[in-house]
Amino acid sequence: MKILLHTCCGPCTVGTLKEIDREKHQVTAYWYNPNIHPYLEYQSRLDSLKTLTNTLGMDAIIDDEYGLKKFIGMLGTDLDNRCLKCYNDRLVQTARKAKELGFDAFSTTLLVSPYQQHDAIKLMATKIGEKLGIPFFYIDPRPHFREGNKEAREQGLYMQKYCGCVFSEEERYLGQKK
Repeated sequence: MKILLHTCCGPCTVGTLKEIDREKHQVTAYWYNPNIHPYLEYQSRLDSLKTLTNTLGMDAIIDDEYGLKKFIGMLGTDLDNRCLKCYNDRLVQTARKAKELGFDAFSTTLLVSPYQQHDAIKLMATKIGEKLGIPFFYIDPRPHFREGNKEAREQGLYMQKYCGCVFSEEERYLGQKK
């Protein structure tokens, strides 16, 4: 099965790939993350992913568009639901790209993090897949989160300190959690 894997960063990709049998499935990384800010953070995460995919000999599709204005515009004034809006944007784009390029299914590294809304991502991605006519390949890589981070550090990959958006960075500095 050919799977397009939305990737948010190198470390989450390491953990997620531990849950996918790459001998059975052909996985292509897909970078689409208009939520990541500021620009240097965006570039550090993208460079980390490029390093990882080069090391693994893994194909990658990069939609390299720094999207500050797009992200802020998408959120509007409903900041309480920003995470769901962000998930939806990235999952819809990944599903569309997977269908456009003839993949059999799509998935996301967002599922690996214990800090993300796993059940909401699973449900949202399943519905998006049904609506767009491309199956969502569900896995639960959360047990590999810490191990993936450890391996990413050992590989010298950039390790981010927050989810990616300016609001999660603020929460990190203020010691808050959404």
